[in-house]
Amino acid sequence: MTATGADREAAGSTTRGYWWWERRRGVALDVGLALVSALECALEGVEFAGDTGLPVPLGVVFGLLAGSVLLVRRRWPIVVVLVSIATTPAEMGFLMGLVGLYTLAASEVPRRITVVLTGMTFVGAFIVGYVRLRQSVSGYAGAGPGPEDWYVPLVSLFMALGLTAPAVLSGLYIGARRRLMESLRERADSLERELSLLADRAEERAEWARTEERTRIAREMHDVVAHRVSLMVVHAAALQAVARKDPEKAVRNAALVGDMGRQALTELREMLGVLRSGASVGGAGGGRVPLAQVGRVAAVAAAAPEDGPRLSEVEALVAQSREAGMAVELSVEGESGAYAPEVEQTAFRVVQEALTNVHKHAAGARTWVRLAHRGDEVAMQVENGPADGAGAAAGLPSGGNGLVGMRERVLGLGGVFVSGPTDAGGFRVSAVLPGGSAG
Repeated sequence: MTATGADREAAGSTTRGYWWWERRRGVALDVGLALVSALECALEGVEFAGDTGLPVPLGVVFGLLAGSVLLVRRRWPIVVVLVSIATTPAEMGFLMGLVGLYTLAASEVPRRITVVLTGMTFVGAFIVGYVRLRQSVSGYAGAGPGPEDWYVPLVSLFMALGLTAPAVLSGLYIGARRRLMESLRERADSLERELSLLADRAEERAEWARTEERTRIAREMHDVVAHRVSLMVVHAAALQAVARKDPEKAVRNAALVGDMGRQALTELREMLGVLRSGASVGGAGGGRVPLAQVGRVAAVAAAAPEDGPRLSEVEALVAQSREAGMAVELSVEGESGAYAPEVEQTAFRVVQEALTNVHKHAAGARTWVRLAHRGDEVAMQVENGPADGAGAAAGLPSGGNGLVGMRERVLGLGGVFVSGPTDAGGFRVSAVLPGGSAG
């Protein structure tokens, strides 16, 4: 992993606290270069003092001050280059000129300033070299063309180029490389932040998927258990009432209770089988569930409707309630289409839960179940009249999740769900589902 900007700023005294230097080695390098440059200029100042008639100590002090300017090359590279240009006629500060041009080209100074100062340095070096060489070869001048006609300009040109071009080109290369590295580092930091955000979002999506899966399982368990157990409780109450008066009816009711119990167990086993197919999701330690494993369980759960109940089983569902003593009528309009499995299962569960609510809250009420097939959609309605109180002794509890679960199922498929009391004192549950595709 790459270090972020915050990590680098937290590095402490190794990167901050040295004026304009970022590292200790930068301080050591600039101090060393300034000392070498000051010594060079001091030695050259002795010769400069002899040529100009100045006192030697003055020439040495001048050279020391001029050469030490290299200490501020990182902060003020323009100043260093200007001082080197100013000392060019005195023939001192060659190291200062080379390092100053290199630093100027590598810095963030506008390119036009770099070009102007480089040109001034080149011209100054050419003029000084030309004058000195012409003085050196003046004794060879004769009647015809002498070496000063071609030798002096050519050598002066090469000297000026040697004092400017390598330093400037090296500085431009290093500056471009440094900017590229900074850009890559910033991109790496940005990518690391984006990856962190993506990881957080992935964890949020995984948590959302886990919550949705828990809600789906709870809704399915409620629908399966509540209806079967409600019918079993109703039959058990009827069995208790007729056990002595009508033994044959008591036997039939006992057989029905056994059948419903076995059906409830069968459906529970099927549901648990779906959960076990993703047994690795929870993990041995019960920690966070990886998103990929949640996806696998969601895929298994999505395939579960293939083995779920169908609309064709609604008639048997109504018959079970009728056998439990409910006065219920079933009417079907239109011809059943090729609905998607989840649509048929949702329609079945809506009717099942509505009948369960009638058993719980309106025992003995007359009930009507209506199914209507309308081309590419299916509508269902379960309506009951007011309760006559005959089934109050059954004592069926209510968790308050039936209507919520039905609404979630229907709205999850893009359908419409409406429920509420009727003017006659009963209750009505209505839903319309898009048919979807059976393929």
